[in-house]
Amino acid sequence: MPGEVRVRFAPSPTGLPHIGNIRTALFNWLFARHNGGKFIVRVEDTDQARLVPGSIEAMLEGLRWLNIDWDEGPEVGGPYGPYYQSERLQIYHDLADKLVSEGNAYHCFCSQERPAQDDGRQRDRRTSASADCHCRELSKDEIAKLSAGTDSKVIRFAMPREGVTRVKDLIRGEVEWRNETQNDFIILKSDGFPTYHLAVVADDNLMKISHIMRAEEWLPSTPRHLQLFYALGFEPPEFAHLPMIMGPDRAKLSKRHGATAIGEYQVDGYLPEALTNFMLLLGWALDDKTDVVPIQTVIENFTLDRVTKSSAIFDQEKLLWMNGVYIRELTPEELASRMMPFLERDLPKDMLPVDEEYLRRIAPLVQERIKRLDESADMTSYFFKADENFDTGTIIQKGMDRDMTLAALKAALADLSATDDYQHEKLEEMLNATGERLSLSRRQFFGVLRVAATGRAVSPPLFEMLEVLGKDRTVSRLKNALERLSASG
Repeated sequence: MPGEVRVRFAPSPTGLPHIGNIRTALFNWLFARHNGGKFIVRVEDTDQARLVPGSIEAMLEGLRWLNIDWDEGPEVGGPYGPYYQSERLQIYHDLADKLVSEGNAYHCFCSQERPAQDDGRQRDRRTSASADCHCRELSKDEIAKLSAGTDSKVIRFAMPREGVTRVKDLIRGEVEWRNETQNDFIILKSDGFPTYHLAVVADDNLMKISHIMRAEEWLPSTPRHLQLFYALGFEPPEFAHLPMIMGPDRAKLSKRHGATAIGEYQVDGYLPEALTNFMLLLGWALDDKTDVVPIQTVIENFTLDRVTKSSAIFDQEKLLWMNGVYIRELTPEELASRMMPFLERDLPKDMLPVDEEYLRRIAPLVQERIKRLDESADMTSYFFKADENFDTGTIIQKGMDRDMTLAALKAALADLSATDDYQHEKLEEMLNATGERLSLSRRQFFGVLRVAATGRAVSPPLFEMLEVLGKDRTVSRLKNALERLSASG
């Protein structure tokens, strides 16, 4: 690929980052890393009325969490800064003046307020020429007179009225628009800030962006941007418009499909590598059969010819499945480390602090069943403190009565108190014999032990669990169960 690949992710701080814009960041980052290029983050904060405090910090934190690092931009700097558009206003003013002086833009004095009775001819008066606007034809004298009487003028770009604007999109192929169908659009607002259209073209040129990779929804803006590039004498970058992300019902992706802000996936216990892999499949594929792809393999193979044109489908169940796959691939030490923040957040205070070495022994016992890390506390709390107030009715198994259950607890307690070998194989061998001696089935006897040890009817494999609990905890819990059941009579 000739020249250095330079791509950008240009979020607007008007809300929290979501799957759609982070997927765009991911694809740009992968393209840069595959081609040995640069990934730039640029904050497009020119729409001052819609700024949401904290949103850019959330965006950058989301990128960091997903291990999407940037070569230039906020916090790291770079040779083409500043990387906040609100700090580049003079650049846009100079370019707007240049366009006006060369006849490629003009001052518009029309009201930008939507009329009370909109006749449907115009949906967005801030970016489209109003149906009755004739400012493009004003003489210099008329402009001077109008300028003296108002401070609210804007500048519109004068789109060509004839011909065709074409782009060879790297994903969609040849696309063209008849210029006569394109409205003149605002490039500089009355508040002195540029619109997206002028700022993005200016910065893509000045920051030497080689490829513009953005969502398909921006495709209709491409003729505007190309004409701005031409009018300013800039060489346009290559364009690639990524497929839309839809819900399973083929409607535009929304919260009702399970999609939330990126930060919520972190709070909910998704692994960043699982979410990255999932987002990757929203428009790209290594082949027709591989779902789980290591990130280095992706970088080595990330080319735009593998990006689909058709819409990608967001499947919450697939994301949950994929998260479970990645959890099961962790080592016990890694899983324990990932679980720790969730235990510290969700366990009752009297169960804290969690001993890290103990947690490393617990982690493998839940690894096959846990799908999200926010399940950690619920799945493991009994390892730290048993439910001492469990319903004694749950300990009496089907086909047993109270006296049989008391006898089972006494026998198990005697055997477990007498041994110091808490290897799970030895425990199973010993307690199998105890159950046979009591003429109880494995389901009955082991069911009693499970509830006595955990306060729950469901747990990880019983003997591995008892081994991790150890002698002191196990004996103490069986004594508690025996006392509670005895007192319940």
